[in-house]
Order: sequence, then structure tokens, then C-alpha cells
Amino acid sequence: MYDVIIIGAGVSGCAIARELSRYRLKTLVLEKESDVCEGTSKANSGIVHAGYDAEPGTLKARLNVEGSRKMEALSKELDFPYRKNGSLVLCFNDKETGKLEELKKRGETNGVEGLRILDRQELLSLEPSVGEQAVSALYVPTGAIVCPFGLTIALAENAAVNGVEFRFDRQVTDMKRCENEYLVKAGGEVFKTKLVVNAAGVCADEIHNMVSALSMKITPRKGEYLLYDKRAGSMADHTLFQLPTALGKGILVTPTVHGNLLTGPTAVDIEEKDGVDTTKEGMDTVLAKAAFSVPGIPKSQVITSFAGLRAHITKMPKGEAAEDFLIGEAEDAPGFIDVAGMESPGLSCAPATGEYVAEMIIEMLKPEKKQDFTGTRKGIPNMALSSDEEKHELIRGNPAYGNVICRCEMVTEGEILDAIRRPLGAVTTDGIKRRTRAGMGRCQSGFCNPKVVEILASELGVDEAEIRKAGTGSQYLMEGHGDGQFFAELCQEEGEAHG
Repeated sequence: MYDVIIIGAGVSGCAIARELSRYRLKTLVLEKESDVCEGTSKANSGIVHAGYDAEPGTLKARLNVEGSRKMEALSKELDFPYRKNGSLVLCFNDKETGKLEELKKRGETNGVEGLRILDRQELLSLEPSVGEQAVSALYVPTGAIVCPFGLTIALAENAAVNGVEFRFDRQVTDMKRCENEYLVKAGGEVFKTKLVVNAAGVCADEIHNMVSALSMKITPRKGEYLLYDKRAGSMADHTLFQLPTALGKGILVTPTVHGNLLTGPTAVDIEEKDGVDTTKEGMDTVLAKAAFSVPGIPKSQVITSFAGLRAHITKMPKGEAAEDFLIGEAEDAPGFIDVAGMESPGLSCAPATGEYVAEMIIEMLKPEKKQDFTGTRKGIPNMALSSDEEKHELIRGNPAYGNVICRCEMVTEGEILDAIRRPLGAVTTDGIKRRTRAGMGRCQSGFCNPKVVEILASELGVDEAEIRKAGTGSQYLMEGHGDGQFFAELCQEEGEAHG
């Protein structure tokens, strides 16, 4: 019997779990994938929006501004990459400068500080590479960038250290309310709980509709991105937006906290909730529209493309379309709390969303606050960014920190072992990638993956043929090639193909 079951281990679910771990509650997180951060939370822009875009008075506006203000302090508490680089909303037509003024006024109403309209000369002084058609911009000094994996994993690890249970590969297939508790069926098991938090991303409507006659519908909104090598990372210092449309904030150009350049996303509504394929049409759109903001970004520096899905609510429980988040207890399902429609700026809102939902639950259950809550967490050492003294100290303590596995990102065996041995440690190569960046460089794991598979198999005590990229059915080795030789040859060919 649990006090709270959270469905979904994305950034919102993990933020709520971390806040609940401050109290004497028995909390369980159920996740259908093999790790935290497997859905929208892993495939997004990594932007901490300041809060100028949301409609004043909405929950989205409130949580965005609060979350943005909390993010820097949280990054220090939980040790994940964050940088306040500021953002610019570009205007390409003198006739549309009034829209910048509208955004500025909206942001000021929401409580965003330091907003300023720049003319072209002022814009060029901040961002010299901006396109010739950009005539003015809204300057947002409190805009920032973050590692979305680092944030989500840090929240989850800290929650786990403070007693929250996580169960992976547990897709919720049925749920019923019986008297004053819920029976949740997931992965062939049945769990009992007093309260349910529905933080299931694009599948939140399916979870909601299991217990409520007031149905909801979420339409996945696919966004495709291009990620560039670090050699292109200096082409933009600020996050460059274009004036937003009804479908979102348009194609952006931004540096990442790790030194790459990122462009995207597109915005196409689809029906498939696993439709994260990339397309030539999508990539062409990103290339063409990003060139308005920063011309001359070299195609040759693209190292990968990816797509993410945003959970856009197209039918609220009472029938209307939604322009706001849906956070609250379902009208006809007491003890069932929706945290749905967490599309952009859901990542930015996460610290505030966690507190907001936790406050609702504390009011319902009135638990005792822990005196032994651990509010800080230390991340995996980053050998590539460590000083010589720090590197020598780590290697003296464990020689594995001197053995480089991923040459593109200079990730060592010690970092990979740490990623596996931590609370909620990695069990897949994607899990290693998100925790250490092994495989995120220019060759996109072409050289390092065989060794990563070998280390994972050794640490987990399984055959290499059982090691997966991510979810079920993503093993690398075919039957009969358990010695890894076949896989090693394939990866060597892949690495050579990437140069």
C-alpha cells in the first residue's frame, strides 16, 4: 500500500517525487520505459524560458516564472549543468515591432525582469552573427539553458536517496478506484495507493480516461531538431527565438550547456504517441528557417537529428480546447491528480510544478515532514572539464578515471562505472549516454559503444547479448554473437563511416 503513486518518470514526475520525498510518505514512481527521462524530457530544446510568452493569469505563466527563478539554485543543490545565457526574440519586419512590445508587456505583467527592446545596432553588439533581416529584438536577460537529462536524473536520484521507489518497465494498463484507494495494474503487478499523480506526458489522456468519465485527449506535437558539432557551438551565444506563432515559439538557434549548437523544432500534430522519426522535410524546414536567425550554419557540422513530442491537449475534460496546463484533482475521481499538457515551457516550470503538486498532496494527506531529508546531490565527475589537480586526485583514487572510453567527449571508464553504480544507475547504453555523454560526440558512439556494452554487461552480471540501447527489443547483439566480435566489427565500420 502506497500513499502516492506517480505515473511517469519525466521531469515533472521526478520533480514531484523529489518534493514529496521531504515528507514521511510511501511514494512510488511507475515508468513504462527502462529509465527516467525517456520521453519528452529527453528530446527538447533544453531552454529555461523566462516567462514572457505565457498568457498572464494562467498557471503556465505562474509556474514558468517561478520555475525559471528556482532553476539556478536547484542546479547548485543537485549539481547539473545550467547557464544563464539570456535570450533574444528576433523581429524580421519593421511592421511587426509592435509584437515585440506586446511580448515585453506580457512578460512584465508575468513578473519577468530586465526586458528590453533592442534596435539592430544593439542586437549586433550582443549577437554579431545574427541575420541581416533581423531589425530588432526583445532582450530577455533571465533566459537560460540547461541539460534536460541532467536535471531529470538529478531530481530522480535525489528522490530515490530520500526514499522514493522507482519501478521501470511498468506500463500502466488498468486502474480502478475501490472505496478510498486506487488499484493500479502495471507490468503484470497490481499496486495499491491512496493518491495517484498522472504525469504520463503524451499518454496522460489514456491514464486519465481509465478513471474519469470526463474524457481528455492529447495530440502529440512533433518537433524535429538538428544538433551540430561543437565546432559550430560559438555561432550563437544567446538563445535566438523568432516571433512566436500559434504553434509555438518557432525555430530557435541556441548553444547547449555542453558547447554544441542546436536548431529546431518544427511543430506538426500527429496521432502516433511514439512517432519520433525524423524526416527530410522536417530537417529542410529547420535548416531553412534557422538561417533567418543565423546565416551560414554549416550543414556539414550536423552530427545527429532527433524528434520529441509535446503533450498538447486538444480536448479538456469538460470539452474545451486547452491553452493552459491541466494540473489538479479530477472532478469525478477523488485522489487522482492530473499533471497533463506539460508542453513548452514544461521543463522550465518543473521546479515550481514539483512544489505546486506536492502542496496539494500535503494538504490532502497531512504527512509529517522529515528531519533527515538530504537536499543536495553530487553528480558524476566530468573529467573533460576537471582541472589537472582534480583529474590526478580522481585517478589516484580509481585508475579507471584515467582510461578514456569515448574519445569525442573524453569520457572515462570511471565515469561510466559511476553512472552504473549510482542510485537509479544506468542499465542501457542510452542511460550511460545521458549520464556521461559517452556516445554524444561527433561519431555518435561509433567507436565507444562496444566498450560501453562490455562494461555494462560486466557490472550488471549479464551476457553482452542482453545489453540494450534503450527499451525492449533494442539489444545490439544477434543470437550467436555473444562474444561481441560481430557487434564490434559493425561499430568499427560505423565509426569509420562517420570519419
